[in-house]
Amino acid sequence: MLKDKVKALLSDALAQDESLFLIDFTMGADNSIHVVLDGDNGVSVQDCVKVSRAIEHNLDREEEDFSLTVTSSGAASPMVDPRQYKKNIGRKIKVRTLEEEYEGTLAEANDEGIELEWKAREPKPIGKGKTTVQKKKGILFSEIKEAKVILKY
Repeated sequence: MLKDKVKALLSDALAQDESLFLIDFTMGADNSIHVVLDGDNGVSVQDCVKVSRAIEHNLDREEEDFSLTVTSSGAASPMVDPRQYKKNIGRKIKVRTLEEEYEGTLAEANDEGIELEWKAREPKPIGKGKTTVQKKKGILFSEIKEAKVILKY
């Protein structure tokens, strides 16, 4: 079956460069193959070409008609893999959980979740006015509905 063969070729290609990892793999009924990659150090055009060739050069077009697209995960795309969080430590992100939405600096990422840090203005404990306080929040991956890096323009 073509899908299994493509999965095996993709797996072999990613094993050649352990800094790259798979974000999404889909195959349409018309044999349109779409692969989305990310990498611990980003993904270059050359990385996409390398993976594309590793798949395409091992399939026989006489046997199967297919189209192949290999792309990198977009900068504005939601993070879906724990490795994406680790590579974005120190950047500002927006996280939506089932209950709330948070915006802050990604301070830490491990296998279970992340820690966000941000500053907030709160009323002073004594007297009038407000004070700036440093906030921290640990969020488990299982609680995250969507998380994106906030891009500065």
